[in-house]
Amino acid sequence: MEQARRYDVFEGIADPTRRAILSLLSVKQMNVTELSGRFPVTRTAVSKHLRILKGADLIKEEKIGREKIYRLNPQALREVKEWLAHYEQFWDEKIMNLKNLFPSE
Repeated sequence: MEQARRYDVFEGIADPTRRAILSLLSVKQMNVTELSGRFPVTRTAVSKHLRILKGADLIKEEKIGREKIYRLNPQALREVKEWLAHYEQFWDEKIMNLKNLFPSE
C-alpha cells in the first residue's frame, strides 16, 4: 500500500484551484462529485487537488458509506496566519505613511 505524501501547508494553498476548494469547504462539507461540478477540470484533477490538501492537513476526509466527505481543517491555516503576522507590521507602516501623506480634515 502506497503511503500518502506529506505536503507543506504553503504547497497546499499555492494553487488557485486548491484555494477555491478550501473556500468552498469553509462553507459546506462536500464529496468529490459536488466539488468537481464547481470547476472546469476533470474529477481526476479535483481528486489530485484533494490529495494534496489532505497531505497538507488542510482538509479532513470522512468515509460515509461508499463516499468520502471532505471538510476544511482550519487549524492547519494557523501556520499561514503566524507567518503573515510578521509582515503585518510592514502593511501597518505603509498605511500610516499614507495617512500622514493625506491627512484627514
